[in-house]
Amino acid sequence: MCLILFAWQTHPRYRLVVAANRDESFERPSAPAGLWSDCPQVLAGRDLEAGGTWLGITRAGRFAAISNYRAPAEKQSGAPSRGALVGDFLRGADAPLAYLKRIAPQAAAFNGFNLLAGDRDSLYFLSNRGAGVERVAPGVHGLSNHLLDTPWPKVERGKAALATLLERPFEGEDLLEMLADTTIMADGALPATGASLDWERRLSAMRIVAGTYGTRCSTALSVAADGDIRFAERSYAPDGSTTETVRFHLPPAGGAISPDGATSPDGESRPRQIRPLAR
Repeated sequence: MCLILFAWQTHPRYRLVVAANRDESFERPSAPAGLWSDCPQVLAGRDLEAGGTWLGITRAGRFAAISNYRAPAEKQSGAPSRGALVGDFLRGADAPLAYLKRIAPQAAAFNGFNLLAGDRDSLYFLSNRGAGVERVAPGVHGLSNHLLDTPWPKVERGKAALATLLERPFEGEDLLEMLADTTIMADGALPATGASLDWERRLSAMRIVAGTYGTRCSTALSVAADGDIRFAERSYAPDGSTTETVRFHLPPAGGAISPDGATSPDGESRPRQIRPLAR
């Protein structure tokens, strides 16, 4: 992910609300959100090159998401996939704090990352460019390609938009529309991360449309106080057009995980078969 906006323990109905954009090369093979054939309790998209994921949740309410820390000069060739950190947590049984403490000593082997890991009771953050494991306080937060709540323009814009949205009744579609903002930020407000000015401009938008690299998908997730989970993912083509939107419902109290259906770009709804996903 390259933009993760979330509200943690700050809404009267939802313990967690997430709105996130995944930015990646369109040449990297990926599977859309679905139940993993090798771990059916995991609902997530999947990186078909390395087997991990960028964001996911389980029936039990285990949640994790990751973003890259943008520092081009520090990139290591041959480093392990950061998406494995998300997948390993979702498949595992460690409490969030225990998991992050366990992986922290090996974190330097990865390229720069920001990792969120939580369950129904707690949420923690770890960056291998930060000061160690941090407990996330209740509130509205934003994470892009720097540390948690770094005031980059799109993070501040997104946090304000999410906070406003939470003041009224909302649905997953409202979160997806919020994430569709392609506004390029002013040059004077851009961060200096080592990328060229042209790329800093392109990457400053909440949703990036930049040819072969850009926002591949947007995710809207809500976890209610009773454990009811709603998950929607909208996928995009390189030109920024929508290719598909998939929705899932994970009800509490033993109900069956089910797809809510898919919507094609023309708005037509249709049932969606959950495909087995390659590891």
